[in-house]
Amino acid sequence: MKPYAAYAIGAALVDTEIQVTEAELGAMKVEKGMMTLVDQARQTDILAQLPDHPIRASHTSGGSAGNSMIAAALMGAPTYMSCKVAQDTDGDIYLADLEQSGVAHGLNEQRKEGVTGKCIVLITPDAERSLNTHLGISETLSSDEVDEAAIRDSEWVYLEGYLVTSPTGHAAALKTKALADQYGVRTAVSFSDPGMVKFFRDNMAAMVEGGVEMVFCNEAEALEWGQCEALDDAITAIKQVARRFVITLGAEGAVTWDGNRLHRVSATPVEALNTNGAGDMFAGAFLYAVSRGESDLRATEFATLAAGEVVKYFGPRLNRDACLGLRRQFFGD
Repeated sequence: MKPYAAYAIGAALVDTEIQVTEAELGAMKVEKGMMTLVDQARQTDILAQLPDHPIRASHTSGGSAGNSMIAAALMGAPTYMSCKVAQDTDGDIYLADLEQSGVAHGLNEQRKEGVTGKCIVLITPDAERSLNTHLGISETLSSDEVDEAAIRDSEWVYLEGYLVTSPTGHAAALKTKALADQYGVRTAVSFSDPGMVKFFRDNMAAMVEGGVEMVFCNEAEALEWGQCEALDDAITAIKQVARRFVITLGAEGAVTWDGNRLHRVSATPVEALNTNGAGDMFAGAFLYAVSRGESDLRATEFATLAAGEVVKYFGPRLNRDACLGLRRQFFGD
């Protein structure tokens, strides 16, 4: 066994979740269900329009890859996260969350002046989340943050699709994948958001060029990748770049291709309050399960259970007790 079940690189963000109505979302011209990059002024403007709204999660560390690494670590699989945070309060919060969750990092000597990335998460009554992200110092994430030793010491490398938006971040992703290939480490790529696939298609294609071991995506991202309207056609398209994959289908569960067979996994109905972090939890739970030797089918069943649990609460992920409770419930240990 290697020291880490997974190594990830991605944006370090601190989330603030706010409940809004559909009308308010439209009035603010926020694209529903999507991740939109904004500047600090736009974030300030959004908050100014919602002075009396309930904040359901404030100053909670987020970011796609970070959420997944924290989830896997809380379940019992050691992970490593490469990212950038500034010498500010939000950077302190982010690092404290990593360390309390048991996620290793190399940030103690690398923090610089600037602003740690922030995401305002607007949640509508149907539990859909709309992300308004100011990357801050994460916009300068680069190959300098890639940790070759940690990659070598990992079973998996996990790349978030959001890296396609930044030239330096994309270069870091490609360097990470190249090092993973060099050391025989399996690479997993998350498509992250339909907009990432649609508007940064060439960069996303470069991240899976030559094939990757695993792709994580939801149905909208899969259809966008396949440039099609039928899930079966999207499945065919993803098979061209991934030896294995999972397509999440929300309340309908997921489909997973294990390299030989396509499995369909149903989801237990839940009352969803907030879908923020559901895909991240899914990926983290899946990587935890395969790290302990479970099949892709079992890993998908466990990840579906975990994603269904996190949407029942506000905040982008579950705490340690909840993660361990899910592990005991499903695996009996």
